[in-house]
Amino acid sequence: MGYESIVKEWQNREIKDEADLEIALSNFRILFAYNSNKIENPETTYHDTREIFENGKVKNYSGDLRTIFEIQNQKECQRFLTDKILKREPVTGELIREIHQQLMKGCYDQNRYAKGERPGQYKVHDYVVGDEVGIAPEDVADEIENLCKQVNEYTGDHVLTAAAYFHLSFEAIHPFADGNGRVGRTLLNYYLMTHDHPPLIIYDEDKPTYYMALAVFDKTGNIDGFVEFLKEQTAKTWTRKTMLPKLDEIESLTKKSRKKIEDASPKI
Repeated sequence: MGYESIVKEWQNREIKDEADLEIALSNFRILFAYNSNKIENPETTYHDTREIFENGKVKNYSGDLRTIFEIQNQKECQRFLTDKILKREPVTGELIREIHQQLMKGCYDQNRYAKGERPGQYKVHDYVVGDEVGIAPEDVADEIENLCKQVNEYTGDHVLTAAAYFHLSFEAIHPFADGNGRVGRTLLNYYLMTHDHPPLIIYDEDKPTYYMALAVFDKTGNIDGFVEFLKEQTAKTWTRKTMLPKLDEIESLTKKSRKKIEDASPKI
């Protein structure tokens, strides 16, 4: 299935409420969280990710607790963004900081805390990565606001290209002391879904190509290769057998999702 067909299929779902979104993302959530964390942390496993998403805990875990916090944070961040996606709220500096807070709480090490860095706040020190990627801390807030203004004002049809530009520019700014990759990939999908396009998974196994595309943008400003990479990742995301729920699973998810929403709704 090609990229355009996947986009059309997503749009035909006509996602209108939380239950619709839950069904659409039923097999996506765990795989996205696993791969996005795995890119940054090799200790992340699919088993642990699935256990936390489905059961809220991992039995007999003996690894670094930060890994567990990272997985739990992914789960909570996805829940936090659900209503915002449905309302199609625009990206803002405040939203970006909130996403960072959700994804990185409990994950900053003692060294960063000693330097005054905090989850949910832009960096206060300069952290240059790769080929001098990242801007000075005093310029971050203005650059982020300018980037948000650009993407929010775009009304054209090339949504994936706009999303690619957003992601690449965000990573080039590198606004936080840590967690920029996770936040950037979450923002990429947030922008896509609020513009009626399917989210995608950047797979850990394709990390070298991903990093190469980031480097090309940093050096040349060219995004064409990254757009094609995102199309390939989208096709990979939505054509793998693990992404296709069975009919009985869809029916079960519908009932569970509706019940969750009903239980959470205020009683009049």
